Amino acid sequence: MVRIGLCQLTSGEDPGGNLALVRDGVAEAAGAGADVVVFPEATMARFGVPLAPLAQPLDGPWATEVAKIAAEHDVLVVAGMFTPAEDGRVKNTLLVTGRGEHLGYDKIHLYDAFGFRESDTVAPGTEPVTVAVDGVVLGLATCYDLRFPELFRGLADAGAAAVLVPTSWGAGEGKIEQWQVLVRARGLDSGCWIVGCGQADPAATGTSVNPKAPTGIGHSLVADGFGRVHAQLGAEPGVTVVDIDPELPEKARGATGALANRRL
Repeated sequence: MVRIGLCQLTSGEDPGGNLALVRDGVAEAAGAGADVVVFPEATMARFGVPLAPLAQPLDGPWATEVAKIAAEHDVLVVAGMFTPAEDGRVKNTLLVTGRGEHLGYDKIHLYDAFGFRESDTVAPGTEPVTVAVDGVVLGLATCYDLRFPELFRGLADAGAAAVLVPTSWGAGEGKIEQWQVLVRARGLDSGCWIVGCGQADPAATGTSVNPKAPTGIGHSLVADGFGRVHAQLGAEPGVTVVDIDPELPEKARGATGALANRRL
């Protein structure tokens, strides 16, 4: 069993200030027994501000400080940040640090949808990434990746029992329903646990943000390979923990045949 903490928050423009949110979230989740603590996409700095001046490498001060927080509590931390890309854009990176790990996953599918063009400022990643905690393989995906089931099936093929999905979901008509359906559908597609941790809805705390940027809707959600919901949050910031049974994915895959019966 792996216990995973989800820290739903509203990040601001200042990476240093957002470290305080990470510190508090890790302390709360670790205090509840979490082995892994997941934060949203864009935890380092929210969308809607220039990202290139804020980007730092994985060995830069922001990621190094998160690594220290993870080491202090003996947990694996996953948190969204921005790293420099060679072409002058940034990469939308998930920092994965702690428990002997320090690496990143660069978001593969960019959010060029619903009137927003992430690719104008963000360069895409190319490689899926997994990490193991106590022998349990965890896949990584970010926000818009959730709309592409092939990635999740590929992570399942790579041995993932769960996929961690930090997000900063765009608001709008029907978007909460889409988010909830997609988290559960990706579980059914792959048999994996899907751990979707999002930015809280800024309106829930009266935070002023750029209305044209995807800055979060809250409603973090954990579903298993049968599509059943095991944990969820509302619109406002909050922390929840959930126990992930690593044997359940094989039971789900055996029942649904979602991987074994593929023909394309």
